[in-house]
Amino acid sequence: MTFPDLIDDIRARAPQLRGRLLANQPLSDLTWFRVGGPAQVLFTPADEEDLAQLLAALDPDVPVTVIGLGSNLIVRDGGVPGVVVRLGGKAFGSVEIDGESLRAGTAVPDMRLAKAAAEAGLDGLAFFRGIPGSVGGALRMNAGAHGGETTDVLVEARGVDRRGALRTFTHAEMGFAYRHSSAPDDVIFTSALFRGRPGDRTAIEAEMERVTAAREAAQPIRERTGGSTFKNPPGGKAWQLVDAAGCRGLTIGGAQVSEMHCNFLINRGGASAADIEGLGEEVRRRVRETAGIELHWEIKRIGIAA
Repeated sequence: MTFPDLIDDIRARAPQLRGRLLANQPLSDLTWFRVGGPAQVLFTPADEEDLAQLLAALDPDVPVTVIGLGSNLIVRDGGVPGVVVRLGGKAFGSVEIDGESLRAGTAVPDMRLAKAAAEAGLDGLAFFRGIPGSVGGALRMNAGAHGGETTDVLVEARGVDRRGALRTFTHAEMGFAYRHSSAPDDVIFTSALFRGRPGDRTAIEAEMERVTAAREAAQPIRERTGGSTFKNPPGGKAWQLVDAAGCRGLTIGGAQVSEMHCNFLINRGGASAADIEGLGEEVRRRVRETAGIELHWEIKRIGIAA
């Protein structure tokens, strides 16, 4: 699918933009599943000011979508209309440490945030080692693993809203719940301030190694996957419900429910986004029929069907 080119209009509205604008840019290589159609426009801003300029100038009717590392994402086969923003580079990819505080750009991988904290002898952030995403995604979904969650260590988050205004959100204003933040949907987070506590670097690094080993032993991390597919229902485990519904190893097209961990979907090769999403919906149907429980997607799905 090819979208109409919006770049001339964007350039006319915001002639001072310094970031990269690409029309009909494939997104499949930017997701861990390696599926999906193009972005109508892919924008990589030079810095926070550049992002604010684009958002302030853009036609309000043009949708804006932000993506991170693509680890928790299905891009549908028809692609994503409007502008897709992907943060990167030094402006959004650095970690600065001041005492017990860490300020990280939202393009920083969670694993790198954990490493930076460990190297500074700051405890409390080792759980980020087990999350295969970026800081931006962690803020949006209160990402967690191995007993820790983003809400435990976040002080504040900074971002740009759809009008191009810079905004700062306190921890309370983020409205964290399980795998959820109630911060406004139109905000693109650009940085976050975290606080750790003094700890022993050797012990912290040992904990990170334990997290790594546990993840490698239990999850199909070397496959084309999107991480945990469904949120755990209250008082239960999604994978147990999927397993009890007979879905372990279930396939649709090139997509499969992982034999290793059945809350993971994998692209065995040649899968379409429709195969993967359709498989997830079939799993949800079977769990609903067998257990009477509605599983909710943890993986974000964007774009339009082919």
